[in-house]
Amino acid sequence: MMKTSYQTLLYYCYSPLVNAEEFAAEHLEFCKSLNLVGRIIVADEGLNGTVSGTKESCRKYIDAIHADERFAKVDFKIDDVEEPSFIKMHCRYKSEIVHSGLKDPTVINPNKQTGTYLEPNEFLEMKDAEDVVILDVRSNYEHQLGRFKNAVTLDIENFRDFPSKINELAKFKDKKIVTYCTGGIKCEKASALLLKEGFKDVYQLHGGIIKYGKEAEGKDFDGQCYVFDNRVAVDVNTVNPTVIATCRNCGAKTNKMINCANPECNEHFNQCDACGEQLEGCCSVECQEHPLKRPYDGTGYYVKVPQPVMKA
Repeated sequence: MMKTSYQTLLYYCYSPLVNAEEFAAEHLEFCKSLNLVGRIIVADEGLNGTVSGTKESCRKYIDAIHADERFAKVDFKIDDVEEPSFIKMHCRYKSEIVHSGLKDPTVINPNKQTGTYLEPNEFLEMKDAEDVVILDVRSNYEHQLGRFKNAVTLDIENFRDFPSKINELAKFKDKKIVTYCTGGIKCEKASALLLKEGFKDVYQLHGGIIKYGKEAEGKDFDGQCYVFDNRVAVDVNTVNPTVIATCRNCGAKTNKMINCANPECNEHFNQCDACGEQLEGCCSVECQEHPLKRPYDGTGYYVKVPQPVMKA
């Protein structure tokens, strides 16, 4: 087995920050000093990040985060990787670390009320019970690539659409609702909102799909887990793995997910290698004929470049 020199860290922490915008600027410089690359969102409510670098740099980062009493409870999901999972380092201030879609996001506070944590093996024991509903709170393109067997999925393009789907879940109010997402961060708000809306028995998979794969071998998770870095997707299930995603163009089973080579479309979708070659990484013939179509190298991943400023 090839030895890996790099790691990718996935984490979040709901913890109130004073002067969060200033913290974001300072934290960016700290990450750069460790030669880390990644994407971190900072808000008044806490941190949401994925960073990647050498094992030594990642260890220093973990130690620094845990040394700050505001983030002492951070649970890092650590993956060994063959190369860094990002190209650049970004650390930005935003209004929320996960956009809730609520007019007043302060009506829910994961630090005060959220679903009961289930560790991966507790989730494994509970998930198939008749009085349990497993709820995927991720976006369409994520659960189309991979999801737990028999999970309830929602037709949402972004997590901000979740509040508008609450009424669809009313039929499950007499059940135990167990929410899950990639790393746990969306479930904090989803489960908090369900409790606010009168659901009584609400749980969440602590650490999300990623932790479940590491501690429970990913049993009964079908397909792959979408991740928000250059890897795009990762394997989770080592017990009974399957492929559930299908190529948009021909319907063949494929785990491959790409961005359309037409930058004005840029849609995220599943496409097999054969259709990718035929359509040059585009979702349709129309996009293939677009004058701004990007060269397709087989990956379907494109580095974001600054757009030119149009003069008035």
